[in-house]
Amino acid sequence: MAKKAIAAKKRVVKIDGVGQLHVMSSFNNVIVTVANGDGQVISWSSAGKQGFRGSKKNTPYAAQMAAADCCKVAFDLGLRKCKVAFDLGLRKVKAYVKGPGQGRESAIRACVAAGIEVTEIVDVTPMPHNGCRPPKRRRV
Repeated sequence: MAKKAIAAKKRVVKIDGVGQLHVMSSFNNVIVTVANGDGQVISWSSAGKQGFRGSKKNTPYAAQMAAADCCKVAFDLGLRKCKVAFDLGLRKVKAYVKGPGQGRESAIRACVAAGIEVTEIVDVTPMPHNGCRPPKRRRV
């Protein structure tokens, strides 16, 4: 007896005028996420998702491509600046940047180029208050 395939219910995300842009930039990859004001994810992208492999994933160009793809998907979901979606569309975002990687600024610039205005940039990189002992120095 074959099992019936149960289709997953698609989650409906409420889109308001002001949202959030999260850029997580590590030494190995860049992940860009666009969310609404409540923090529900509208779209996301990463350098690895764009096809970059190895050491090319942490470059500013890879971050720019990932951010452009993420903002383009968010734009195509009804966020574009037209008269119909102007009242409902996401026009402004508050950017939260985390991590020590190279693609932090270029990801924000790519979202601005895609037509989403960045009102504020907040650095939320976790900083230890002399917490764990760091690993020993690398010998190369």
